[in-house]
Amino acid sequence: MAKPSAGKISVYVALASNLAVAVTKFIAAALTGSSAMLSEGFHSVVDTTNELLLLYGMRRAERPPDISHPFGYGRELYFWSFIVALLVMVMGGAAALYEGVDHVLHPEPMRNPLVNYLVLGASFVFESVSWLAALKAFNSSRGSQGYFDAFRNSKDPTTFIVLVEDSAALLGLMIAAAGIGAAHALDSPLLDGAASIGIGLLLLMASLLLARETKALLIGEPARRRVRDAVLRIAGEDPDVRHANGVLTVHLGPNQVVAALSVEFQDALDTTRIECCVDRIEDAVKRAEPEITTLFVKPQTRDTWKRRVERLAQS
Repeated sequence: MAKPSAGKISVYVALASNLAVAVTKFIAAALTGSSAMLSEGFHSVVDTTNELLLLYGMRRAERPPDISHPFGYGRELYFWSFIVALLVMVMGGAAALYEGVDHVLHPEPMRNPLVNYLVLGASFVFESVSWLAALKAFNSSRGSQGYFDAFRNSKDPTTFIVLVEDSAALLGLMIAAAGIGAAHALDSPLLDGAASIGIGLLLLMASLLLARETKALLIGEPARRRVRDAVLRIAGEDPDVRHANGVLTVHLGPNQVVAALSVEFQDALDTTRIECCVDRIEDAVKRAEPEITTLFVKPQTRDTWKRRVERLAQS
């Protein structure tokens, strides 16, 4: 059996953590009447649902190609990741905002605030464990890139989605703690509702950030420059290739790339030798870059390729 990836492990850790925290928060909200704690409970339920959807998407994406999907099902993961980004906004952010506004308009005194403090402390520990696992998975894939560049360039949404979710969860706990503490100290239930509104706005911001990145993956992002350069180098080194003009790539999944290579063959080649050359290039490329699952090679002059690139640049 294949060893689970770091991204999948971080999803499992987040799932267990969010499920335990959600139950605890709802019990605390029922005992204390805290709006912020109830919003945090909604937040954890959304996060738990998100991890289940990510695991479902990962499983669906692993299916092999078939006649209906000859390039495989890699984009299943990108689709479900986009749904997760929307759920953070619709289910988590909207529920927190509604609860916060309702509590501001109809404030109720908080009961047993000590329970809230205990639950917030325990939740912070659980979320921190999940956050550290997500950070480890993210660091294992970012290499020497900065955090922002790695987030923008990542092709595996499971790593950055869990990290952003857990970061938002920790910030949400801090907002809830501030609101509950202020409401308790100043005997003002309005501040508890204000904290719930703050949690809702935080989730909306996280949702927009995740939706932007997952949408780009769903539409189709090119492979990293290192991969594109490797394809051109391998093709250019073949003795039957006069010039490797360029390559177009698109990610269908974190480790699934389709590439279209434009090359100019030597003039003396017949059809049989061109086919042999294409087979050599394809074998060499897939050995060097296993994530390239499909490679198309198009015979083309350098000038024709340049005109193609110019049209793309102008569109």
